[in-house]
Amino acid sequence: MDEDQNVTYITLGGHVELHKYRYLYFIIMFTVYILIICFNSTIVCLIWIQKNLHEPMYIFIAALLMNSVLFSSALYPKLLIDFLSEEQIISYPGCLSQYVLFYSLCGSEFLLLAAMAYDRYVSICKPLQYHTIMTKTNIIITLVSAWLLPPSNMILTPALVAKRKLCDFTLKGIFCNNSVLKLQCVKSTVITVYGVVILFTFSIFPVFFIFFTYTNILRICYKSSSGVRKRAAETCLPHLLVLISLVCIISYDVIVVRLETNFPKTIHLVMSLQVIVYHPLFNPLIYGLNMREISKHLNRLFCQAVISVLCSLQ
Repeated sequence: MDEDQNVTYITLGGHVELHKYRYLYFIIMFTVYILIICFNSTIVCLIWIQKNLHEPMYIFIAALLMNSVLFSSALYPKLLIDFLSEEQIISYPGCLSQYVLFYSLCGSEFLLLAAMAYDRYVSICKPLQYHTIMTKTNIIITLVSAWLLPPSNMILTPALVAKRKLCDFTLKGIFCNNSVLKLQCVKSTVITVYGVVILFTFSIFPVFFIFFTYTNILRICYKSSSGVRKRAAETCLPHLLVLISLVCIISYDVIVVRLETNFPKTIHLVMSLQVIVYHPLFNPLIYGLNMREISKHLNRLFCQAVISVLCSLQ
């Protein structure tokens, strides 16, 4: 570690009794990672293959699940390597890169959820204008914007902090998040203000927009027939469950880092694992079980797989 030139490695100090449970951690997290890839990819492929699922709502679901795969792939490989390593370290540039990926993909998720909420709003509140508004071009622009805007804004943060002097080289976590900014000797007002702007732009504003759209959906549903209310519940409830999960994740990050709240190390580890396990693992389950068309195709696919296995055994 060369502190004079500020070329350093950051120690990830959030692990608990890793020397004792390293192989258990590795097996569990490797299994979770494989399940995340399989669950999300299965539904994405299903939406890609089935032509009756080539609608804006399902396209946005596929994009959201692909985002979960990207999010997991940005964190899990390094995490799995750390479980089997004697030292849990990451280079400072690598840590900043992981930081950018983490928050960029979180921002993309909020924007995709906002796009899904708007799609449901137009479908339920303005059904006659739906195909005029939700065109193929508009969908492509929305998807590209959701994946490009967050990283194009987040990339400025490493440029601001990369050459700042560090006085601490131990991160209280198992991956690089906003805690990396606390390693600096002197806090930067510019970086803090810029971080708040990013938080509002890609988290808080999309959440307000989603609540606005769902408020209007509820208002329309209240005045509509039971059939409209049932259809709205089937398509909107999964989105709300995913949104609540994501808001809890970001809220935890803000509480721990921004307010500098000190949690016991074990609790901090458990919460950190929930951040990278719960959301990407349960998103496909929420959509697979609650979206009727997706559930129908999954059941058919499962039955075909069972029949194929039984035939091969005979």
